[in-house]
Amino acid sequence: MLRKDPLGDRFVSHVAAPTRAQPASASATAGMPQDPRGIDTYANALAARAVAVAPKVSPADRDAAVEAGLLAEAQATADHRDEDAADLASRDMRVGENVAERTAHSADTVSRQHPRLDLPGPADWSRFGVVVPVLAASPGAGATVAATVLADVLQLAARSVLMVDTDDPARSGLNRAARTDGPQALGPHPAVRIRFSWRAQAVLARAETSLPVLAPGMLPPPRFWQPGNRVIDVTVVDVGHDPWRVTAHPLAGAGAWLRTGKPSPEPILVVRPTIPALVHAEQVLARLEPWVRLGTVTPPAQLIVVGAKRWPTGVPGTAGRRLQRLLPDAVFLPHDPEIALSGITAAVTPPKLRSAVGDLARRLRLLPESEPSPGKVSSRLRRGRRRGDNHDRHYVASDEDTSRASQF
Repeated sequence: MLRKDPLGDRFVSHVAAPTRAQPASASATAGMPQDPRGIDTYANALAARAVAVAPKVSPADRDAAVEAGLLAEAQATADHRDEDAADLASRDMRVGENVAERTAHSADTVSRQHPRLDLPGPADWSRFGVVVPVLAASPGAGATVAATVLADVLQLAARSVLMVDTDDPARSGLNRAARTDGPQALGPHPAVRIRFSWRAQAVLARAETSLPVLAPGMLPPPRFWQPGNRVIDVTVVDVGHDPWRVTAHPLAGAGAWLRTGKPSPEPILVVRPTIPALVHAEQVLARLEPWVRLGTVTPPAQLIVVGAKRWPTGVPGTAGRRLQRLLPDAVFLPHDPEIALSGITAAVTPPKLRSAVGDLARRLRLLPESEPSPGKVSSRLRRGRRRGDNHDRHYVASDEDTSRASQF
């Protein structure tokens, strides 16, 4: 059965070419330098070009622009390494500068569309339902797994779910979470779009860019992630950026989803069951603390521990004072060999993970107390799985009871 496109009139059939920045002055070096000192010189030239086109660009976005320029120039040099000297001399050697300028301009343009940070009023989250930002305490903590399991629990319980993926497209753990890619919607800059796809009955929204990197400031503000006029019950946000940077300046970029508002967000902090992981979690909470005291950010009130059924001996005693208050209600997601091997795919997440997160969903009032556990499926669903294909989990939708799970 055909389903209505979630984007409505925001659909675009192709990516418009990004606007070309003004030509750079003949500064810098011709081509990619071949020695460390030359690379430093060239990087400084790229930084100067980034600041020239966007004088108020943030340091993080400036650095991202330099990285994008270096990558683009390296690619261009590699593509032309077999040309003779005359051809090389005639080639436009400002590829890196052009990309650095465009990246800085894009990040600066998008950043200016966020709410003013000196007037941090509460956000209006009403069009997103209940916003649940899922924040990793450190890279690789398992925030993507936790966010996906929660989204599956909710959509299997007939909730209208929006999944927001804020990570750089090339590094996202959700780039295989939908069976097919959906349409793109206009973003806050010609070089930035949002792609809306279906993960079963949930809408998966992912940022994309035509530039080599997605700088922190290029991430669209929350209002651009609304999928048309679709009514959303819960928005699950995979805050896929460096938590150390996000929590230092959380009112823009991916951290904007932590902003206080109505209804109040329900942030979740994700950790591994190790002593270093708890140290990182304490430091993340410490960096958020000034923003929480200002009343601009909602602190994590729930803890998910990925990769264990219980705390290893001696680990919880190392938690700092900020993290201690989250330990009693911590939810444990046990190790799953399929997820560990293949990551998140378009398949439904395993029942043992959904069972644990189902209790958390009820605690957050995302599901009523009387809602049956989404961790188990009926015998008819189990018979509907394709034999010998444990990871892909195809279901047969033979009646109304099985229709939602059959979308995977």
